[in-house]
Amino acid sequence: MLTFLFAILLLVIGYLVYSKVVERIFGINDQEKTPAYTNQDGIDYTPMPWWKASLIQLLNIAGLGPIFGAVAGALYGPVAFIWIVVGCLFAGAVHDYFSGMLSLRHNGAQFPSLVGRYLGSYMKNIINLVSIVLMILVAAAFTAGPAQLIASLTPLSFTFALVLIFAYFLVAAVLPVNRVIGRIYPFFGAILIFMAVSIGIALLFTDRSIPNLTLTNLHPGDLPIWPLLMVTISCGAISGFHSTQSPILARTIKRESDGRKVFYGAMVAEGIIALIWAAAGMTFFGGTIGLQEALALGGPAGVVNEISTTLLGTLGGILAILGVIILPITTGDTALRSSRMMVTEALEKFFKVRGLKGILLATIPVTIPTFYLATIDYTFLWRYVGGTNQLVATIMLWTGAMYLLESRKFHWICGIPALFMTAVVSTYFLYAPEGFSLPYETSLTIGAIMTLVVALWYIYKIRKSNKPSLSSSSEHAA
Repeated sequence: MLTFLFAILLLVIGYLVYSKVVERIFGINDQEKTPAYTNQDGIDYTPMPWWKASLIQLLNIAGLGPIFGAVAGALYGPVAFIWIVVGCLFAGAVHDYFSGMLSLRHNGAQFPSLVGRYLGSYMKNIINLVSIVLMILVAAAFTAGPAQLIASLTPLSFTFALVLIFAYFLVAAVLPVNRVIGRIYPFFGAILIFMAVSIGIALLFTDRSIPNLTLTNLHPGDLPIWPLLMVTISCGAISGFHSTQSPILARTIKRESDGRKVFYGAMVAEGIIALIWAAAGMTFFGGTIGLQEALALGGPAGVVNEISTTLLGTLGGILAILGVIILPITTGDTALRSSRMMVTEALEKFFKVRGLKGILLATIPVTIPTFYLATIDYTFLWRYVGGTNQLVATIMLWTGAMYLLESRKFHWICGIPALFMTAVVSTYFLYAPEGFSLPYETSLTIGAIMTLVVALWYIYKIRKSNKPSLSSSSEHAA
């Protein structure tokens, strides 16, 4: 129990201290008008109070991610606590802050545009496709589960439930951000927090003992901690999906100093939620073997339902149903909204995308494949969401590092976690079944070589940035 409580304390202290360090390095200016005012259009660009933006950001980036992912990651044992705390404070929250603030500094630009600005047009084209594919996979995976649960609890068929959900998606994606998202989502965000806090408090007063820290791998299937834990627990530690969501709120921020509370703060809140559910997973079923058996029987939704109803009674059952249905739907909604924004930016090279007609033109092409993928086995989708998600996160960290390098600021706050995630992603795709499925030792060796190559590129960029330009040298001589 002490490890669990200490981990939560570290996240709180990390927010109070390190978030200010990151903000100071980035450099804010509250005298500058934000895109919420300069580009105000009543649809995507509209000023919003920071507390409301924070709750919406939390709901957008979280959904069931820090619940399902943390429960699955709990199979590795208390070592998951280390990854959540370190990953959240030094990688995930930094990633979210830079994805949001760089978007704000570039008139609410989407993630691929930021990548193009700091990593080049070639990388932009690649990440544009990867990001849209990730949005489609996330929306499909976060829609199939709720539709299945609705079909099991009501007379509605799975297909009809799916149609209803996607009808809502289309409405929410084209309406102004303050009509549906701005009014309803803060309430859902509060439910997410209340649900996690209630579970956390109930855990402290049960006869079940939350395990303390051990570096031993407790996974019943003997799966390696590196790099699988870093991909299994993404929401709550670091998730590339967040970089696609932050621009939605970057277009609503009233002043730059709100960014620390909205972007860094929401990520730390998600980290606390992940800690609570990881603790619940490894505690409630008497250990990781019991948790694995429970996951095999009812999946993550069944595990969440059993924990909630047992610890919180009827209220827990209601919260579990609300969580498993509403939270992923809200994530799917904003996933399609952000993909619509990306498609809009891409199409504007060829013709103007304006008004309701333009919005629908950009929304429908991503909605159709999402609907199709939601009709297949969504556990299959999750196999591809994880690796793609962390690849996007890695690219965003490198984007932040190049921005800081170009601005001659302390770039290591993005560069070090970017190198770490490069190693994670390289090794994962080499080892995972959905990747090249190479032997573990081979994957480690090749992954290390790939990371070294990227590190050498990083050193080259650092040395290049430190060299005085020809114009500055001549000015100095004069």
